[in-house]
Amino acid sequence: QVQLVESGGGLVQAGGSLRLSCAASGRTFSSYIMGWFRQAPGKEREFVAAISWRSGSTYYPDSMKGRFTISRDNAKNTVYLQMNSLKPEDTAVYYCAAGPPGLVVSTTRGYQYWGQGTQVTVSS
Repeated sequence: QVQLVESGGGLVQAGGSLRLSCAASGRTFSSYIMGWFRQAPGKEREFVAAISWRSGSTYYPDSMKGRFTISRDNAKNTVYLQMNSLKPEDTAVYYCAAGPPGLVVSTTRGYQYWGQGTQVTVSS
């Protein structure tokens, strides 16, 4: 059974940092794309970052560059999202996702597997 389990969310003050983790299990993800998305109440799910598990290539929307960093630990089958200089508008549920190579990383459509999400709340 494929599982993506996120952790590391919580409450942080504006300007603070959090590191989210996504532990993957149940199949081999070595060729997959791993992505992070977020969804705030009343809004659509938004692309945050993605990484190729095989090559380590990373992808970010312009709005996330410089503050968010995605990385992976192959030995632990875990993907991380380091978030710095957090703002109240970063408050959302953050989801980890996995999909096959060749998908459009910035849209939800191609991702096959999703985690349950972890809440991040940034107070002002």
